[in-house]
Amino acid sequence: MMDGAYFVGRNEILAWINATLQLSLTKVEEAASGAVQCQMMDMIHPGIVPMHKVNFDTKTEYDMIQNYKLLQEVFTKLKIEKHIEVNKLVKGRPLDNLEFLQWLKRYCDSVNGGIMNENYNPVERRCKGTKERKGASNFTKVGRTKQGKVSTASGAVNATGTIQAMSEQIADLKLSMDHLEKERDFYFGKLRDIEILCQTSELENLPVVVAIKKILYASDNRELAIAEAQELLSQSLCVVERGGYNSEDSLPKGD
Repeated sequence: MMDGAYFVGRNEILAWINATLQLSLTKVEEAASGAVQCQMMDMIHPGIVPMHKVNFDTKTEYDMIQNYKLLQEVFTKLKIEKHIEVNKLVKGRPLDNLEFLQWLKRYCDSVNGGIMNENYNPVERRCKGTKERKGASNFTKVGRTKQGKVSTASGAVNATGTIQAMSEQIADLKLSMDHLEKERDFYFGKLRDIEILCQTSELENLPVVVAIKKILYASDNRELAIAEAQELLSQSLCVVERGGYNSEDSLPKGD
């Protein structure tokens, strides 16, 4: 069966992140810098993440990559066999970031039964990552700007225009999100249909079905799974060329 974590929608993922880390993210791309992932690991494994090195105010892909390097070091220390596709994540593509956050939620849920540290202060811990940097983090300075004396009337007009523009952006984003979620559900449904077909007793040991299951159940290294599936099919073709294949022939079974 495919892991249920990959059926968790982006709204649930965002609600989980915001509630756990006291943030106000509105889209998964805002977690593309890797800082959120670092802090999640800091919460469930206290002391494992050098929070003073985590940059919550990244401005370039280089800054983001440094965060992911810290995260990969944490994975190595904890012996977590998870490949981080940094080049895709830093581009801010929604589906890539959603998939990684879904994996992160699955991992967090697996530690201590998903029970979070009640004594953890996410805002205070984030300060450790910004106190030596100039300027406040985008995660903590929402709505806080350095301004001179501005009239109340002018400020109100500007605020109204900003709110209207943001409302329009949110409406557009919601339409895009709904479309992407429907597309995701459609393809997940197709994969589930294939999975059910592959589990049919009359078919499950056929070489092509075994090859499909290797690809279907591959977790991280998809290239390796494809190579193994191709090798398996090549072996089965050799059997056919030597004199035919039947269900009694010994072939490796799927995971």
